[in-house]
Amino acid sequence: MQKNIHPTYHATAKAACVCGATYVVGSTKDELNVEICSACHPFYTGKENILDTAGRLDRFKKRQATATSLKAKKAK
Repeated sequence: MQKNIHPTYHATAKAACVCGATYVVGSTKDELNVEICSACHPFYTGKENILDTAGRLDRFKKRQATATSLKAKKAK
């Protein structure tokens, strides 16, 4: 096996997000810059925005309502 081919591991590397949050992580780099983290990600913060392009959401809701009404009629 070859010696000295692995990068050095930094157990206290700093990861900085665009939102300003900083974390201490383990990495082969001293500093990491990330665009999104758990402090600003919409999934974790609950501030998810649903973009309705060309009325797709309305069409989906309309089809769901039609399907449930047809299922109710069949049950009778």
